[in-house]
Amino acid sequence: MIPENPCGFLIKQINDALEKQANNALREQGLTMVQVTVLLYLNDQANKQANLKEIEKFLHVAQSTSAGVVTRLEQKGLLESYTNTTDKRIKTVRLTKAGLECCINSRDNLENAEKMLMSGLTSKDQESLRKLLLKVSKNVK
Repeated sequence: MIPENPCGFLIKQINDALEKQANNALREQGLTMVQVTVLLYLNDQANKQANLKEIEKFLHVAQSTSAGVVTRLEQKGLLESYTNTTDKRIKTVRLTKAGLECCINSRDNLENAEKMLMSGLTSKDQESLRKLLLKVSKNVK
């Protein structure tokens, strides 16, 4: 029997609500949460760069989707791309100065969203929730 509030459905509701709030906040900057996710991913990489295949794997999306996200970020001046000198099939992208600045602002916004998400929970509850979510995350990988 399915419980009254299935965990999967609750997780999806939470994710949808957070994504909607984030996209609404980012709309002023002309960005989406997926675009910010790519920027933050690149910010955490060596030399602030990665190739399209790495971005595709990170996002768990099709190559055409990751290429579209990268193209839009390039048009906004947040990324620049170049082809590998030894293998022209490999396209690498890196953050621009504007992209780096955007990452700083985005990290602040993510911290605020995390505080809002965890408000009303004790620090012990917050730690328990993180541990349980990590376990659940491993189940679906």
